[in-house]
Amino acid sequence: MHRITRRTVIAQLAAGALGRTLVCTLGGFAHCSSSPRAFAEDFAVSRLPREVWVGTVCQHGLQADTSEEMLDLMLDRMEHMIPQRPDIICLPEMFHVAYVRGPRKPISETSEVPIGRFSQPFAEFAKQHRCYVVCPISTVENGRYYNSAVVIDRDGRLVGEYRKINPTVNELDKGIAPGPVDPPVFELDFGKIGIQICYDINWHENWRRLSEKGAEIVFWPSAFAGGRMLNALAWINKYYIVSSTRIQASKIVDVLGDEIATTGRFATWICQPINLDVAVVQTHRNIAKLDEVAKKYGRAINIKVQHVEAWARLESRSSEVTVTDVLKEFGLETARQMFARETKLQDAARAK
Repeated sequence: MHRITRRTVIAQLAAGALGRTLVCTLGGFAHCSSSPRAFAEDFAVSRLPREVWVGTVCQHGLQADTSEEMLDLMLDRMEHMIPQRPDIICLPEMFHVAYVRGPRKPISETSEVPIGRFSQPFAEFAKQHRCYVVCPISTVENGRYYNSAVVIDRDGRLVGEYRKINPTVNELDKGIAPGPVDPPVFELDFGKIGIQICYDINWHENWRRLSEKGAEIVFWPSAFAGGRMLNALAWINKYYIVSSTRIQASKIVDVLGDEIATTGRFATWICQPINLDVAVVQTHRNIAKLDEVAKKYGRAINIKVQHVEAWARLESRSSEVTVTDVLKEFGLETARQMFARETKLQDAARAK
């Protein structure tokens, strides 16, 4: 019999491999838990002040006979994240009608005014597990149908919805209307998020607007994976991007365009922490200041430098000091602040 140790249990928890109920022996201590959340709380660890646990799924492998059955399959996949105690979970684009056998029903039969028949089960999940859910479905208002992402809060209530700005020609032919050109930012209890959906990836001005509005994470529900385009958009706009896809890899990308985690051959979901107490600054003007930050704060402020690109990421690893405090102390401005200031100067200097 394989011996279960405390170390292997914690490792399995991190991989999301323990399932819904656990009965184990830890170092001779018999522990039985009726829920993965209760079990995980026994291994509570300290977290950073602006640490957010982000979950996302890939729809790969799910097949259903009805939309209602697909909802249940997706909820089951989400349940596996609960030991990680996610703060927010994102689902794929229009997952409620994807991979449902038989001809697709007309959009009038698969759309709702949220929170309605398709999003209600996810509102109940959000309330039960005290997490936000980004639930991408089709919605309707005044006879117009939208490819939307419904944002649900920790109490199961509607925060708002993002409507896909750039639907495909095929979607237009099926009755999907484009959403408003100006994408909204949603202020959640941990920070500001934005959303783009699938084909929106090709219109970069929408992503820039979200940066200008202060988005710290942009969620991207999609039918396809996007690949390096997401890494580039995260790097250009200096925010995290979290994708949730029907096929290939869903992933979490950090503010310098590096992948934190992905789904793939061995995992159809991921749930990982990201730290929102970060800032990106330009290095060639500030390298001496960054040296002084490192000397004063040591491990409390992690500095990662992209030498060729001339950018650096500052990340607080301490509850005692914030990146905002450090920027102010050393007279550093973020990339967003720098570009906004310099754009004004450039515009003022242009020939009238």
